[in-house]
Amino acid sequence: MTMPSEQPLPQRVTEFLGLRRSIVGLLTMAILVGLGERMAERFLPIYLIALGTGQAAAGLLHGLDTLLSALYSFPGGYLSDRLGTKRALLVFNLLAMFGFLIVILVPAWPAVFVGSVFFLSWTAISLPATMDIMAKALPMRKRTMGVSVHSFVRRVPMALGPLVGGACIDVWGERIGVRIAFVAALALAAVAAVFQQLLIADDAPRSADVPGGGDAPRPNPPASAEGNPRRLLAQMSPSLKNLLISDILIRFCAEMPYAFVVVWCMKRISAPVTGLQFGLLTAIEMATAMAVYIPVAYLADRSHKKPFVVITFVFFTAFPLALYFSRSFVWLVPVFVLRGLKEFGEPTRKALIMDLAPEGRKAGMFGLYYLMRDIPVAAAVFGGAFLWKVHPAANLMTAFALGAAGTVWFALRGRDLSGA
Repeated sequence: MTMPSEQPLPQRVTEFLGLRRSIVGLLTMAILVGLGERMAERFLPIYLIALGTGQAAAGLLHGLDTLLSALYSFPGGYLSDRLGTKRALLVFNLLAMFGFLIVILVPAWPAVFVGSVFFLSWTAISLPATMDIMAKALPMRKRTMGVSVHSFVRRVPMALGPLVGGACIDVWGERIGVRIAFVAALALAAVAAVFQQLLIADDAPRSADVPGGGDAPRPNPPASAEGNPRRLLAQMSPSLKNLLISDILIRFCAEMPYAFVVVWCMKRISAPVTGLQFGLLTAIEMATAMAVYIPVAYLADRSHKKPFVVITFVFFTAFPLALYFSRSFVWLVPVFVLRGLKEFGEPTRKALIMDLAPEGRKAGMFGLYYLMRDIPVAAAVFGGAFLWKVHPAANLMTAFALGAAGTVWFALRGRDLSGA
């Protein structure tokens, strides 16, 4: 038998990163859909203002996004359990493409809100299926690495998309440039749907660690989709509930100012940045996140996960405070580095949810978790739009305080689960 040290280098790298065919399919989908999405969606607040709405409309749109993310998460998990992850992902892609088409064909702000119902929450509705594929394809000792590689690859289009979208705005203007970006998003989503169906395997037994450290497929007991959130909630462990409470507070901190970050940088500060400069700031954020994903995943899979999640929550909390005191491109650069560092333990947090979710119900439990998290967060986002209208400081300082509360809660009550 070939020892691991005698394996060819490409095979060792593939094993280290947890790459399976289905995982490669997920990564391809993340690149293609993510590139189109970030070219267009990231500049929707600027597009809405160009169409004649006020700045508050940008906050309302993000509040709608957060609310839809909550409402779509559980149906996304249910459909994944019911249809199978592969077919469910195809349905989700087609819905996003329909939303892109509405914005392309109708250049009016009501069309943005209608189209957003179909495309803004693509990540939320597809996340349960994505995580379920991770759980099926990878053993427990590789799940943080798998989620981290997926997060790493997602950041490539998240870095490049705003650069391309910002350039489109600088060349063609805010109205035409954003619509051109949506045309590209539609085309890339169509290509992603094809690769998704070719590469992602049909539902198969999950992979689990067996004694001796080897990996072997072990069939799960037959599981039917659970459509009742209350019955599924009864299966949520106290440890997962504590993570949920802290996560809600941290998302208050992250999402209340989210839609206004681009407005702050391009409209409100004393030395506003251009569209291309904002794209560069986003690229800096993504590059920072990508730099920490793999080493942190390696350590988290071999040690305790709680410290990585706590550090992540600290970075989330610090961002709105640092943003408020940054009034030019030079000062925004380190702030967006800080924003990238908030991804330090995000894959670890998702892997922790995966580990704490019951076998045979992982997609449904993911959907329920995000449903319960994002409904209150959506209310906070709408409140954040009101606070921004009062004064940006009211929004940013409130976000900071809520993030601090969430960090303290998890530090005191969160479970310290080892990935070893």
